[in-house]
Amino acid sequence: MEKTKNILWIIALILVIVLIGVVVFGYYKKATIKVENPIATMEVENFGTIKIELYPELAPQTVSNFITLANRGYYDGLTFHRIIKDFMIQGGDKEGTGQGSATLKDLKDDGEETAYSIKGEFVSNGVNNKLKFDEGVLGLARSDYTSYSSSLKEQSFNSGSSQFFIVTKSTPTLNGYYAAFGKVIEGMDIVHKIEEVEVKAADNSEESENGEVSTPVNPPKITSIKVETYGNDYGLPETLEPFNYMNWLYKQYGIDPSSLSSN
Repeated sequence: MEKTKNILWIIALILVIVLIGVVVFGYYKKATIKVENPIATMEVENFGTIKIELYPELAPQTVSNFITLANRGYYDGLTFHRIIKDFMIQGGDKEGTGQGSATLKDLKDDGEETAYSIKGEFVSNGVNNKLKFDEGVLGLARSDYTSYSSSLKEQSFNSGSSQFFIVTKSTPTLNGYYAAFGKVIEGMDIVHKIEEVEVKAADNSEESENGEVSTPVNPPKITSIKVETYGNDYGLPETLEPFNYMNWLYKQYGIDPSSLSSN
């Protein structure tokens, strides 16, 4: 009887040791296995391939937004519509004019054909994203309404949607004011080739007046962007209602925007 009791104690002790080992191993595995960052592969017609590592730990909403749009084919066939040598190349506008953005329908099948924006994930907007805009860093483009009124800082900071840019040289003036969320790891030579294309002032624009000549004569075409997530689900971004500058302007003059709609 005593012998049987001792055997049971030994078995129980072994089970406890095994259980402790499993738990410890689980914590060790979780602590030591590094989750691979998503990698975006961008194909640009007649130029080549650009690979970009994305940083969800720094800008989770921006990365989620980019991954969703890319893997749903939003960027396929769009162009780099704005190019400034020794500064950046910009794309992601379905209109190709710099005035367009994605809609909720582009994010999910049951979404509406309504434009959206996301929170700007950078230091000046209260987000601890300190990735610097060194050569090859990917950023989310946004509008700047503060030239109309200094009170529109929040609306400016949270106006990004689908448009992105890649800086072609270190640009410290952008640090903390735009959401940096990735960096080119292969194909920086392709980025530099793109920045060399011939540009002109846009038709019926103020570009020639303010000195910016940035519209490509033959806009480089993005054949596709696909993101490898290595099995991780980054979900959908939290969307915001975009700022309507014209409605704001009307209200400054005491005009009800709804009264201007056509019957």
